[in-house]
Amino acid sequence: MEWLMGKGKGKPNGKKPPTEEKKHYLDAEYTKVRVVDFDLKELVVLPREIDLNEWLACNTTTFFNLINLQYSTISEFCTGETCPAMTACNTTYYWYDEKGKKTKCTAPQYVDFVMSSVQKLVTDEDIFPTKYGKEFPNTFDTLVKKICRYLFHVLAHIYWSHYKESVAMDLHGHLNTLYTHFMVFIREFNLMDPKETSMMDDLTEALCTPLPPQPQNHVTER
Repeated sequence: MEWLMGKGKGKPNGKKPPTEEKKHYLDAEYTKVRVVDFDLKELVVLPREIDLNEWLACNTTTFFNLINLQYSTISEFCTGETCPAMTACNTTYYWYDEKGKKTKCTAPQYVDFVMSSVQKLVTDEDIFPTKYGKEFPNTFDTLVKKICRYLFHVLAHIYWSHYKESVAMDLHGHLNTLYTHFMVFIREFNLMDPKETSMMDDLTEALCTPLPPQPQNHVTER
């Protein structure tokens, strides 16, 4: 399957984009909320005796499942009315079908295209082999990069359009940890061009910076 990405600054009709809204997800009270307190880089480093493609396949499939699950928690708020376009910051993403036809779609439609396409790929034995001795295709690295690009779009949209719902459900700690883990992974293996993730650099810097040590509670015996 051939995938392409469409990206445009501002609204697709050419109008000047609105003034950038306050990014509440950058507030310190939110960025400090995580579900783990250890260095996530330790989780993504290639183990010494594991094949690179095997490691990429395992992690990519895991991220697909986790991001799909994370999106499902806010999906009822992501509708054609609330999200008439797939946006993140002042960027609008378009879907291109297998024939290269550009399609402007709502955010839920775009996410459905992403999840359906990735599901088809990760369950294809010729692309993501699970049987011993089966070789990965020569295009595997390219496919993994495309999958990561699309999963990043979904995460960016959740932060940009549905962060308040995640906070209301007390799921922002899970979202922050998932995003950090994902970004550390794609940086470790150079799976995305930094220009494609630059819109979220401020969040990435905030989340990938280790939290300061928490003060210890000392109990004085009497």
